[in-house]
Amino acid sequence: MGAGHSHPLHVHGHSAVHRLAPEAKVVAVFAFVFGVALTPREAFWAFALDAVALAVVAAVAKVPARFVLTRATVVAPFLGLALLLPFVADGPRTEVLGVAVAVEGLWGAWAIAARALLGVTASILLAATTEIPDVLKGFERLRVPPVLTQIAAFMLRYLEVVAGELGRMRTAMTARGYDPRWLWQAKPIAAGAGALFIRSYERGERVHAAMLARGWNGTMPELRGAPATTADWTRATLLPLVSLTAALAAALIART
Repeated sequence: MGAGHSHPLHVHGHSAVHRLAPEAKVVAVFAFVFGVALTPREAFWAFALDAVALAVVAAVAKVPARFVLTRATVVAPFLGLALLLPFVADGPRTEVLGVAVAVEGLWGAWAIAARALLGVTASILLAATTEIPDVLKGFERLRVPPVLTQIAAFMLRYLEVVAGELGRMRTAMTARGYDPRWLWQAKPIAAGAGALFIRSYERGERVHAAMLARGWNGTMPELRGAPATTADWTRATLLPLVSLTAALAAALIART
């Protein structure tokens, strides 16, 4: 339990993006996503500019494009739902490849897809350049309630433990002839899930008792590290500055 806990979204490096203070990067990502959300859906150039800004950040951080694209597939279910909008939306219709679709649905699908992809890419770059303890450190410095950061820290730390336990149980079930791909194996799978829940609950109680024995008083020890400097904040504002400026310019152009 004392070993480091790297996560599959992190790319080890020593770039300028990696060295930025975590609180500055967290604020930058939130502000960038806010700017993307405010961008009018008709402003294709603004979304393209946001994508270029993210590509520049990825290049500076030396995060491979394949790494980002592979993990961006997490939004595939949302994109699938977005593709249904042109077929179910009301209003004027047009033809695309010989199929009648709603114009409003096309705009809605485009807006959802563009904003979802830009937002998840920004989040992936944040995770790729910042270790989980550093992200939590950033939240603490941003005055996020300590109880929330503690819950997140324990959840992330023991998620790997529970996942490992689940993998061992799955291996044991397979070795005994159970194939979880078949419907008639639902009973042993349900029994295994119940056993996993009990084991996780008991492990949590043992960990809590061990923490109390070591003087746990309800607060996590303060994480060390230098806070964000003026230079960190200046560099971090470059990304959201692009997004917010593009959103403002697009809104002004739409009104004229």
